[in-house]
Amino acid sequence: MSKQTPMREPTYFVLASLLAGPLHGYAIIKRTAELSGGRVRLATGTLYTALDRLTGEGFVEQIGEEVVSGRTRRSYALTGAGASAVRAEAMRMAESASVVTGRSEPGSAAAAAEGPGHAARRVRPA
Repeated sequence: MSKQTPMREPTYFVLASLLAGPLHGYAIIKRTAELSGGRVRLATGTLYTALDRLTGEGFVEQIGEEVVSGRTRRSYALTGAGASAVRAEAMRMAESASVVTGRSEPGSAAAAAEGPGHAARRVRPA
């Protein structure tokens, strides 16, 4: 299994925002904020820099351009490589989180279900 470099959170949410289908820039900004619970708020310049990088990496492609109210609106779609990359990152994060969330603490319902004395055999962290 190859070692994957973790994605930065903004990159992850930009790619995740495109999983449901193509979006234009402002819609990506809004969807990214929604998906991240407001943690990721992208400025327009930051978004387009990221989209240029992700396009160069083959994760995103520009699929359209139109002028709306005198402004150019570009639409972007996730490529197959982009969908694979964001899903792989989600799996990496889930595996990392399971190190913490997959363990039961002494006194918890899960520890009680494991049986008496089980918590006593646990190794304490240093």
